[in-house]
Amino acid sequence: MMTHVFAKDGGPRIIAAKGAPEAIIACSALEDEERHAVLAQVDALAVQGYRVLAVGETTLEGDHYPAEQQDFTFTYLGLVAFHDPPKKNIAQVFKSFSDAGIRVDIITGDNAVTTRAIAREVGFTVEGRALDGDEVLAMSDGDLDAALRTSNLFTRMFPEAKLRVVNALKAQGHVVAMTGDGVNDGPALKAAHIGIAMGKRGSELAKEAAALILLDDDLGRMVDAVAMGRKIYGNLKKAIQYIISIHIPIILTVALPLLLGWLYPNIFTPVHVIFLELLMGPTCSIAYESEPIEAGSMQRKPRRMDLTFLSWSELRTSLMQGLMITAGTLFCYQWGVMHDLGEDMTRTLVFTALVVANIALTLVNRSFERSIWSTLSYRNWLLRGIIAGTVLLLAALLYVPLFRDFFQLASPDAALLALASGVGLLSVLWYEGVKCWGRRSHRPTT
Repeated sequence: MMTHVFAKDGGPRIIAAKGAPEAIIACSALEDEERHAVLAQVDALAVQGYRVLAVGETTLEGDHYPAEQQDFTFTYLGLVAFHDPPKKNIAQVFKSFSDAGIRVDIITGDNAVTTRAIAREVGFTVEGRALDGDEVLAMSDGDLDAALRTSNLFTRMFPEAKLRVVNALKAQGHVVAMTGDGVNDGPALKAAHIGIAMGKRGSELAKEAAALILLDDDLGRMVDAVAMGRKIYGNLKKAIQYIISIHIPIILTVALPLLLGWLYPNIFTPVHVIFLELLMGPTCSIAYESEPIEAGSMQRKPRRMDLTFLSWSELRTSLMQGLMITAGTLFCYQWGVMHDLGEDMTRTLVFTALVVANIALTLVNRSFERSIWSTLSYRNWLLRGIIAGTVLLLAALLYVPLFRDFFQLASPDAALLALASGVGLLSVLWYEGVKCWGRRSHRPTT
């Protein structure tokens, strides 16, 4: 409840109060029969989804105020019922959260009857029994922990109760996002991992306490934000895995011939490595950044906070991809040596295989679940431009004398070009079989 004091010249001060009906009734001069009648009216309005406030007044002579607003004895004036219709898209928002593995709890100052009516209206599934603020504060930590696992509706909540629920959810290991607009939401907004205030109707205190502000008060923006976050996170992981995979063959192709004393120890010179780095930079920083969100991303459960950025299985995949590309480049190396192709042509085979493998790796790693054929339909003109530019640069290095001589390469015939290109493709495309096997393993059975 909230109490206002109004002063007027030459008379007693007017004390006006508004708030939850049970709070106003508790400090009003009403007979038991009248109290029951008022509460019946409240239930009749609340079951229709109305938010209900009670209003009372009293007067005060002098300046001696009681310690608490509840110490006044108010004259009950009546009820104010108003309808705050939910946004039309809220049912779809709740469904999107559920599909994404995000749990939604309703924590409100309204009473349970009103909240249940609104929940039914928007298609929100209420689990367990509704808990009120007094119950939450009276529970032990263990009881509250158990209650939070079975209930998702909290009514007549005040700041201390909201704060305790948020802290209890955090203690369970959840990443907690809290939305709110009032002064009473301030402590919980501050304590949540992500406090989200309403931009239009939110109080200044709520906005100050929050980490984010919804400018148009539309919870659907939160779905968009989650999708954007998952897109950024997924694309960043793809870029990092690509960098790991493609650097392994560069390092080993440069190092192994030198360490093992092979015929051509300097198969790659610094200029070749610099060129390859110039190819990889735009791929990981521009092409993957521009990738659309992968299909199915919003149907995955959120990752746990204690997980590392790359799991061992993901790191193992990158290492295997890198080693397989290394095997392909070293095969081309040995092929050139065995057939006496000379240093420049051998270098050409190895270099071509690595550049083609880089292109194939870029396409294969667009998804670690879906096939390369399905990801080709993704609209990413930057990636397509980078791949086309890579092919043109490779052609220029192989067949334009100025560039070919500078890079100490040779112009291969069709057979050798097909050999190097085929090895480069096979050293990467084997992973398509792994993805196919994974899709079959996770396919639901009837």
